[in-house]
Amino acid sequence: MLPADELVLRIAFATYRNVNQGIARQFAQVGIGPEEFFALPARELAVRSGVRETFFDDARRQAAIEAACKEANFVRSNDLRAVYYTDASYPRRVAACTDAPAMLFVCGHDSPDAAHVVAIVGTRHCTAYGAEFTRRLVDDLGQRLDSLMIVSGLAYGVDIAAHRAALAAGIPTGAVLAHGLNTVYPAEHRSDARAMCRTGGFLATEYTSQSPIHRGNFLARNRIVAGMCDVLVVVESDVKGGAMTTARIAAAYDREVAAVPGRVFDAYSRGCNALIAGNEAHLLRDADDLIDLMGWKARMPEGRQAELPFVSEQQRAVLEYISAHPRADVNEMCIGLDIPFARLSALLFEMEMDDMIMSLPGGRYATIDQG
Repeated sequence: MLPADELVLRIAFATYRNVNQGIARQFAQVGIGPEEFFALPARELAVRSGVRETFFDDARRQAAIEAACKEANFVRSNDLRAVYYTDASYPRRVAACTDAPAMLFVCGHDSPDAAHVVAIVGTRHCTAYGAEFTRRLVDDLGQRLDSLMIVSGLAYGVDIAAHRAALAAGIPTGAVLAHGLNTVYPAEHRSDARAMCRTGGFLATEYTSQSPIHRGNFLARNRIVAGMCDVLVVVESDVKGGAMTTARIAAAYDREVAAVPGRVFDAYSRGCNALIAGNEAHLLRDADDLIDLMGWKARMPEGRQAELPFVSEQQRAVLEYISAHPRADVNEMCIGLDIPFARLSALLFEMEMDDMIMSLPGGRYATIDQG
């Protein structure tokens, strides 16, 4: 074996075929870490682990070390981070997913461990409706929540709409890539990727700079998007597609899933509508729906204060009378307040709609604080 430092050994082990976080943990339980994996004879490794000896083929392990040496040089020369699953900086939400990668290669200045992580996914054929909904949702969430991170996949359509909405609102945003950090796909999103890394966001991937791009990579990376968030939002999708797969993976990880409803005739709302109809996703209309779903503590948007309804003299008199006479019915209120029945009935209805009072059985009313 080639002499190698800890980074090389970790990269070689984490990128070894079929090794993920769950497998790495199983090996660790029998005393096989990166160093032992490449130092011990294949037969001893097989006996310890119960895995076939051919898995530890010497030539295959040698090739893994050689490739890892190249990748370690790439990581160091480009100021990247190779985050191993035992590192404190490994995303804590992803760490709970046994099929997550044993290592993530990360570019950027922040980890995805914000207090509130929202993943937004959807079709590559995003409509104006989907783009505008995404912009409003991200902007409103940014005004209501501290420590917010928006995660997606940097793809065309809903993904890039979410990233750009976050950048415009000054919210950190991260992308999980289906290829190494030596490139950005699609190329049109390179400037967005650079902006994300400069403004507290990140690019993360399980793939090395030497890994070829396969179609299957894009489906595989969806599990990281799903695992990285608290809640996954599907903005637009047909009944088949990566967003639908990601939604179901998120549900399997016990993440909340929300979907934006659309017109039944629109192809790229059919998937969202199906998720909602099948009780696989919560119906999402706005940021308030999402905050309520998650039970998050939100602040008032900047520049706005809680609005108190204007209270007229008659309304104030009604409130005072109800407080002083909690058992009075409408007829007694008419007499006590000297207000005609028709006018009082309309007034009571208006006040109930403004959440000033609530109706009780027997034609009685109570103020909200009494209720």
